Amino acid sequence: MSDVGPTRPAPVVTEDSAVFWDAARAGRLVAQRCRSCGRLHHPPRPMCPACHSIELEAHELSGNGTVYSYALLHYPQNPAFTYPVVAALVDLDEGVRMLSNLVGVEPERVAIGMEVEVTFEPTKDDGVVPLFRPRGQRS
Repeated sequence: MSDVGPTRPAPVVTEDSAVFWDAARAGRLVAQRCRSCGRLHHPPRPMCPACHSIELEAHELSGNGTVYSYALLHYPQNPAFTYPVVAALVDLDEGVRMLSNLVGVEPERVAIGMEVEVTFEPTKDDGVVPLFRPRGQRS
């Protein structure tokens, strides 16, 4: 990391998403699990989308998955990011789909079905965001 510090914007934390962002700050990836029906879901919300229960808990995920789809974002540009941004929908091994960025891979090498793993990047205001990189790659 440079002397300038993180440039990525801090996540917007809400009452519903706080458990997700607190876990990320601790280097853990979680999804909500419904205590009534057992369904995992993301993003965090106040009730289960399947059975509408409000009995939810954080469930730790492996952080491993595959790229379901991706897009290379070129515009509009923000100085907080390096372009092109690789935005990806990642199917996690536990069955949850998450939108994030892919890092550590040249855009032309990204492929649907690519195996990825979570990594965490600091943000402004002491936040942390989960990103994905090719599986087995160390930073």
